[in-house]
Amino acid sequence: MEFRNEVINLLAEICQDDVVKENPDIDLFDNGLLDSFGTVELLVQVEERFGITVPITEFDRDVWNTPNNIAMQLADLK
Repeated sequence: MEFRNEVINLLAEICQDDVVKENPDIDLFDNGLLDSFGTVELLVQVEERFGITVPITEFDRDVWNTPNNIAMQLADLK
């Protein structure tokens, strides 16, 4: 659970909104919390903080659209 919380905290920083902590199933793209610039920042920070490399080709917005989904995808790549 700790890793999930770290991922959600990172998303809150990148999105500059704590709503991602309050509602980890919110669609980040549909709600304008994450855009292409934010996505790149997320992938860079994930690599720096967690040592997980996510190729941009693997980043499917339909799968990586909520904080919970992002945490699950990253856990699978750990």
